[in-house]
Amino acid sequence: MSRSWERKVSKNMQQLNKKRKKQGMSTYQGSAISDTMDVFKGRKYVLPIVLLALAALYALLGSAAAKATGDSNGVLNWVGVGLYILLALMIFLRKPYLKIERASVSTMKFNRERRLAASEIEKIKIASGSVVIQGKGKAGNWVFSRMINLYDTQAMGERLEEFAKAHHIPVEHH
Repeated sequence: MSRSWERKVSKNMQQLNKKRKKQGMSTYQGSAISDTMDVFKGRKYVLPIVLLALAALYALLGSAAAKATGDSNGVLNWVGVGLYILLALMIFLRKPYLKIERASVSTMKFNRERRLAASEIEKIKIASGSVVIQGKGKAGNWVFSRMINLYDTQAMGERLEEFAKAHHIPVEHH
């Protein structure tokens, strides 16, 4: 089913459930679309730690430079330190994910949701601490690591094996 068709089905299901609820009838529990979608979330922590370390370094250097020159007005330095801390917080709170749907997988890359259809996936490599989805052509590799982004790679690998079996995609175990 195409994505636009899935959206139409979902929208119609919601409208039907509203009407049934008003009439006092039981609602449909869900559609087949939501049942086939799994989302695996991780947590970015490496880059926020680096940004916080840079903020601390700039704070120390700014305060040392202010003491050496006798300048007590280092507002711009503290604004920069605050912005580094804010950026680290934003990156930490935004969770990376892998969404496995019926006929595609998607993730957030470069602030955009990237989607790979099952026909665009060459193979899937599953290791003990990482999962690699290798795309055909210019699609490149998507690497999901337990060490870098704290993904549950074991559950992710099991679900990707089911996805690969359903779409006849080769799977390599390392």
